[in-house]
Amino acid sequence: MPGFSRFTSLVDALPATVPFVGPEAIERGRGLAVKARIGANESGFGPAPSVLATIREKAGDIWQYNDPENFALKAALAAHHGLSPANIAVGEGVDDLLGLIVRLVIEPGMPVVTSFGGYPTFNFHVSGFGGRLVTVPYTGDREDMDGLLAAVKRENAPLVYFANPDNPMGSWWDAESVIAFARALPETTLLVLDEAYSECGPAGSTPASDVLIDLPNVIRTRTFSKAYGLAGARVGYAFGTPETIVAFDKIRNHFGMPRLSTEAALAALADQAYLKEVVGKISAARERIAAIAVANGLQPLPSATNFVAIDCGRDGTYARSIVDGLMQHGVFIRMPGVAPLNRCIRVSTGLPEALDLFEEALPKVLASL
Repeated sequence: MPGFSRFTSLVDALPATVPFVGPEAIERGRGLAVKARIGANESGFGPAPSVLATIREKAGDIWQYNDPENFALKAALAAHHGLSPANIAVGEGVDDLLGLIVRLVIEPGMPVVTSFGGYPTFNFHVSGFGGRLVTVPYTGDREDMDGLLAAVKRENAPLVYFANPDNPMGSWWDAESVIAFARALPETTLLVLDEAYSECGPAGSTPASDVLIDLPNVIRTRTFSKAYGLAGARVGYAFGTPETIVAFDKIRNHFGMPRLSTEAALAALADQAYLKEVVGKISAARERIAAIAVANGLQPLPSATNFVAIDCGRDGTYARSIVDGLMQHGVFIRMPGVAPLNRCIRVSTGLPEALDLFEEALPKVLASL
């Protein structure tokens, strides 16, 4: 039977797609069990024991809606960053916030600048609101800030997306370069500075929280999905000037945040000792992934995230065969979606037993190709 006949012309023109295929879909589609889930940049180390204890303690309150103003979490985040609660917006993960930002700024046909091969979910939102993507190739496996700035000026773009550290390559720019880029943008261009992996990066890679807070055309996004280990809770936040941040209240889902997710985020933020411990584990796992790659004749790229991009030395077809071959052994990983980045595979950090399976399966897969 035909579908509904009065969708918008924009929706009718869009392809039926999702930005990422989850490991669950791969299990269903291929009849293979995921034994090592090291492809979605989650934290296999999980949240702090204190967070799990809080979830258990507060589970009985699940019948209540979450505070629609997110007062407690905004206050805690503001104190953590040395800002005011008025500088903070809370959402159901960075992906939700990215959609809201695009909706705030973009009307059909407007240009949006981003990196070619950058975060697919942002592109998904741009297309969903009718924006026109203007992409800039990576240079040396890093986002090209000069190229992004030139594209913004050429297109008079109202929105530009820049991730630091970067997904999918794991590369990063130093804080001074990021600050210079932000301040060089036209006042009429909103910068989405995606810092989802900021906790994993080296010292000096992330600007201090208050450094760009004077710029009304900068929104910085963070998440509890990576180092804090709460990907399934869907907690993200953004910060910027109060006059810019208040715009979120015009369009956000005021009852979208789950109550237990908020409690978990509050507990996670309070346990900075555990965060420091996990960041150390992430660093050690990156080193092990890199060593496994080198032992198999592949080239790991430097990473400031909770994953490592590995240059397979050939093309996307070859890299895809490695991804598919590893899945035959129950090892779920991913790869960038476009050339030339797709010469790489991407392996998330995780528990030793997950990396054991990767280390065991990789030489078998390479030998079969």
